[in-house]
Amino acid sequence: MPQKNALIIRHVPHEGVAGFRQPIEDHGYLVDRIDVTDPAFASLDLAEPDLLIMMGGPMGVYEQEAHPWIACQMRRLARRLEADRPTLGVCFGAQMIAAAMGADVYPGPSKEVGFHPVRVHDHIVDSPLRHIAGVPVLHWHGDTFTLPANVELLASSHVYDHQAFRRGSNILALQFHAEMGMDPRFDAWMEQWPEAVVEAGGSEAALRAAHAEHGPVAVAAGRAMIDDWLKGLR
Repeated sequence: MPQKNALIIRHVPHEGVAGFRQPIEDHGYLVDRIDVTDPAFASLDLAEPDLLIMMGGPMGVYEQEAHPWIACQMRRLARRLEADRPTLGVCFGAQMIAAAMGADVYPGPSKEVGFHPVRVHDHIVDSPLRHIAGVPVLHWHGDTFTLPANVELLASSHVYDHQAFRRGSNILALQFHAEMGMDPRFDAWMEQWPEAVVEAGGSEAALRAAHAEHGPVAVAAGRAMIDDWLKGLR
């Protein structure tokens, strides 16, 4: 049997799959990645990989004039979603899924940066997000989105209602960063976007302390969530 392949799309180098790599590899996927700045990215068939993972980035889906690759990626992503191919989006990646499904993505009224739990909607009993219920996970965004048609809202937070959704078994979108908490690239986030921490009402020292306290537990819960989701793929 040929090995399954998973492709990670990185929109910036310091936003990779981090803690999610372990469960993906444990499920037998050969993991590859491509940066949107790679000349080969523009012609890549995004419907081909057995699993597609789109990570975060500081840009907005609506900034297509500044980042022409966004529209190109969206067209190919829409074809993949139409085919119901297994797809995971995190933060900007989740916003890309929402937009490709016809939702609006826009700047929210406030930044959401820091560690706090999401409220997992318990009426959806088979949700893989049950593993992160009550667990403080990292948030780092200012954009949000309307909920696409024909999806299930899985989680909300006290700042933004739309924190996670799925369509069927194969499409999962996560606004938060349950992959982050043990990855040294967290330092790059702190160095690149210190103003976001302040805008959200926090401080560098407090966020670093929260990262040290909550990071390992958040990643363990995030890995269990992704493991559960991968088990249910069709």
